[in-house]
Amino acid sequence: MVAATGSPEGVRNKVEVRDLAIRYGSATALAGVSLEVREHEIFGIIGPANSGKTSFLRALNRMDLFTPGMAVEGQILFDGRDVRKWRNVYALRRRIGVVFPLPVGLPLTIYDNVALAPRLRGIRKKAELDVIVERCLQRAALWDEVKDRLDSLGSLLSGGQQQRLTIARALSQDPDLLLLDEFSIAVVTNLVQQARRLADRTAFFLTGEMVEVGETDALFAGEVRDERTRQYLEGRFG
Repeated sequence: MVAATGSPEGVRNKVEVRDLAIRYGSATALAGVSLEVREHEIFGIIGPANSGKTSFLRALNRMDLFTPGMAVEGQILFDGRDVRKWRNVYALRRRIGVVFPLPVGLPLTIYDNVALAPRLRGIRKKAELDVIVERCLQRAALWDEVKDRLDSLGSLLSGGQQQRLTIARALSQDPDLLLLDEFSIAVVTNLVQQARRLADRTAFFLTGEMVEVGETDALFAGEVRDERTRQYLEGRFG
């Protein structure tokens, strides 16, 4: 396992992970992970199926609390604060949004899917909600496709549109960190070229181990520490 090096001087870490291990019962999903996600960067995580990528995101978002048999060891700091010491896990989740591959549309209109979280925060004026809904749908690249049917059920959208609606709903909470699992931002993906296009830095996970992490351009240029990384990036397995 190769740990991430420290961030450059003057660059603030948004997330710091130290010796993270995740287990489901007696099965180890991930072990010995140490890395940093810097503020304002897009951080990619690549690796084949069952390499621990989604478990990593679940630990960041404290989903172990609601996942039977999931045990997390090590330390995860978010803005310098241990996520396991947050008394209000829902407040943590408002700051760390996560969207998984299969869209989970609420049985609401497109508008209400996005307006739900702002309403729960106490925003009631329609003019304010209109601005938030449009902004989030714009940022999720969905506005132009749905602006004339905001009163339609979100569940009637296509699969890809429902995915983007889920992203818009996550953005409506104004998260400090957005985790997208199997999406084209941390980006967790099986599609190596997505990480190459989008990520500033990339971590490679394999069979429950973080093999290495580095600048994305350098990794794809062959500047790797571990031969397994080279083989995966060249498509020899996975």
